Amino acid sequence: MKRVSALCISLMIAPAFATAEVQLSFYGGVQSAPASDISIRDPLIGDEDFNQDWEGRSFEAPPYYGIRATRWNSPTFGYGVDFAHNKVYPSGGLPDGYQVLEFTDGLNTLTINAYRRWTDVIGDVTPYVGGGVGIALPHVEVTNGASETFGYQLTGPAATWIAGASLPINDQWSVFGEYKGTFSSNTADLESGGTLETDIVTNAINFGVSFNF
Repeated sequence: MKRVSALCISLMIAPAFATAEVQLSFYGGVQSAPASDISIRDPLIGDEDFNQDWEGRSFEAPPYYGIRATRWNSPTFGYGVDFAHNKVYPSGGLPDGYQVLEFTDGLNTLTINAYRRWTDVIGDVTPYVGGGVGIALPHVEVTNGASETFGYQLTGPAATWIAGASLPINDQWSVFGEYKGTFSSNTADLESGGTLETDIVTNAINFGVSFNF
């Protein structure tokens, strides 16, 4: 009976999967980040509030990159997951006492996104927009005297917004270019018992390739 039920369920859902287009995308590009306010509350470091300038250094190891899986339920609407390995390095120096303060391995975000596309608007070019929400999973690196924090943490919510266009190479492969922004609200735990809080925005120009199946 269980086998018959499983077969019936498979027969019912198979047409839905057969008609859906699944797309796996890989991208890289140039990513930057504007300055952000940082709040430190720590028994060893002390309480500090300051503004920090950032830079992306997209091509330094580990480089900036992203992976995206999208399921298009119709020619125009789709949804999926997006992992982005963003990075922010301090620019213009650090406040007194800090030897390290960065998210370079990286300021990772994982989001669930929805997309809208317009197929073959100009020849074979297909513009699209998208956006979604998820979580920030940065590699937190903070060193101030005897306080040293180094590791991955779940630091808070994240959001992303995307606009771009794709161009098919053949029936299965396509290339794309896009603007992608992310926002992450981060509350990181410091090894000395305190916290670091900062909201960071990144901006990226991406180029990538997609495989459709």
